[in-house]
Amino acid sequence: PLTSMTWAALTPSCLGSGRFICTRFSNVNAVHRKLFARGNSSQGKFDVVVVGGGIVGVASALELLLRHPHLKLAIVEKEAHLAAHQSSHNSGVIHAGIYYAPGSLKAKLCVEGLDLAYQYLDKHQIPYKKCGKLIVALDHTEIPLLDNLYNRALKNKCKDIAIVERTKIRDYEPHCRGLKAIWSPHTGIVDWKLVTQHYGEDFKKRGGTIFHNFEVKDFHVVHESSGNDKEGNKYPICVSADEKSVMTRYVLTCGGLQSDRLAQMSGCDVNPRIIPFRGEYLLLKPEKSHLVKGNIYPVPDPRFPFLGVHFTPRMDGSVWLGPNAILAFSREGYRWNDIKLSDFLEAVSHRGFQRLALRYTMHGAKEIARSIFPSLQISRLQKFIPEITIDDIQRGPAGVRAQAMDLDGNLVEDFVFDIGEGELGKRVLHCRNAPSPGATSSLAIAKMIADKVNMEFHL
Repeated sequence: PLTSMTWAALTPSCLGSGRFICTRFSNVNAVHRKLFARGNSSQGKFDVVVVGGGIVGVASALELLLRHPHLKLAIVEKEAHLAAHQSSHNSGVIHAGIYYAPGSLKAKLCVEGLDLAYQYLDKHQIPYKKCGKLIVALDHTEIPLLDNLYNRALKNKCKDIAIVERTKIRDYEPHCRGLKAIWSPHTGIVDWKLVTQHYGEDFKKRGGTIFHNFEVKDFHVVHESSGNDKEGNKYPICVSADEKSVMTRYVLTCGGLQSDRLAQMSGCDVNPRIIPFRGEYLLLKPEKSHLVKGNIYPVPDPRFPFLGVHFTPRMDGSVWLGPNAILAFSREGYRWNDIKLSDFLEAVSHRGFQRLALRYTMHGAKEIARSIFPSLQISRLQKFIPEITIDDIQRGPAGVRAQAMDLDGNLVEDFVFDIGEGELGKRVLHCRNAPSPGATSSLAIAKMIADKVNMEFHL
């Protein structure tokens, strides 16, 4: 039941349990008050405005419209198209839910989300490949970890998971070596940007409105209606961008890399802070793509927070190798020379990041070295597929992960929702953290978010 889901869904190791509520009330600042007074043009009035055109925001808007077809809903997105950042800069994997703690919300939503995703893909004829995944143990020290992972997958009710012994690994991946593996037949690949675009088209066909190039700068309460508006204060919240705005009864934010800043606009606490981690991929040259049939993953090292370098086939036939994990110098910094000084200083001055950096100094230094010198990755890749050489790889794309972090340097790995108090706070709900695998889980997450929106706003 909904009441069993803690509002903040924060683990004790992160920010503590219980309801996480911001207590400050945000008044419109002088700059935005002047901008609004100069004729900030209203783009319309809506019952709910969803801020953020990534996959979670668009899926949530679609779910709300499916439940409430009589309401007027809008999505506002700061870029020129949907899925501009995390939703398009990712590995494209449809995850089975193997890694997550049994009983956790992440595990539940991933397993449910996988089924919902395949149903949606089939219904809308969106291309995908159910190519499966091997999680491969390379030495005897990894076998107990692999067995624990298998038991976790069973508890999570991941479908048709199987143990593969050494002699059978090549039946699944002819060029892969290892001592033992887990086979996940329902892991797949898809273009999540394309999926998000389908969500958006579905949303518009059902009467929803999408505003692009709408970078939210402020939320504020409009206490008095202007002119002869007979509806009075039915739409009391103004969502402002540069020289334009929308009026709404309620706001849901799903801001990804900007989620903490959006929360602060309605008076919420700065923490958990978003720290941007860039994940860089290498590409296997096309003439060697035949070496990889499906997803090949290492056994995750429990000492480190990320899954490690893996082999991922793509819908276009290419094969991605990676990613690493290094601090991005900008919230949307996909290259080393993408630098925004304010973003960088904000990240490195955060007490949580400083503690994390001290905890993983050597590991972080190695990740940076492998980023600068891709050849250093080769030995890791050759442990799985010995035929790969330095001549077979080239630099590939990158993504930036919006990693929520607490003040102790813990990565916040579960969902975080935040609201304020007072007239503004009670009308703005923030989804501050929708952790990986957010794309796979997007339709399941959307159902949970819609439940929370209904509970708070009484739609």
